[in-house]
Amino acid sequence: MTARRWLVTGRVQGVGFRNYIQKHALKLDLTGYAKNLADRSVEVHAVGDDAELNRLSGYVRRGPMLAEVRTVDEQSAELVRYDGFQIR
Repeated sequence: MTARRWLVTGRVQGVGFRNYIQKHALKLDLTGYAKNLADRSVEVHAVGDDAELNRLSGYVRRGPMLAEVRTVDEQSAELVRYDGFQIR
């Protein structure tokens, strides 16, 4: 088990980005959250198998159809236990 955190900028609020990430995270059996931040970016924190986190990273970088992902800052993160994958 490992954890990663992504900070995503661009047109990522109001376009279903968090729901898109939640859907894929749950399919990949990951736990964590996706959260809108005050600066109009989105924070994603996910915990699970490294291979599945790599797959989620691809979805984070692509985003849903209406999103325009400009930058993605991906980092290792603190290992935290979550119940499921939540939208905050």
